[in-house]
Amino acid sequence: MKIINIVFWIGCVLIGMASFRPSLPDNGPYVSPSVSADTVKIDAETGLINDPNLMMVKSQCTACHSSKLILQHRFTRAGWLERIRWMQKYHKLWDLGESEKVVLDYLEKHYGPQSGEAKAAFRRAPLKKIQWYKLD
Repeated sequence: MKIINIVFWIGCVLIGMASFRPSLPDNGPYVSPSVSADTVKIDAETGLINDPNLMMVKSQCTACHSSKLILQHRFTRAGWLERIRWMQKYHKLWDLGESEKVVLDYLEKHYGPQSGEAKAAFRRAPLKKIQWYKLD
């Protein structure tokens, strides 16, 4: 009887854990204090920067993978295109057709290596005047 109770409670905990989905804060991921909340609007569902083309990106990209894969990269336009071709070759991504330009425009603008809003919102400034010392 004790075994059945233990199994029952373990099952309840596992079901509770499986149904738990943490929600993003209202302002999404961390935004640097140097960027005011008015300049970068974050989509609460994906954490991606809000833009007129966001819905196209969500429909094409997050249909197969998490938006976190976008958030962690900073590719050039050519780099994003290379990723798309790689997904088409190895992961059966469909031909994006005319929407490919819209997706690339969005990714280049917000998640390129020099993109202003995303760079300020998600990356710290490079370190300057680093002084190295020898460890004993």
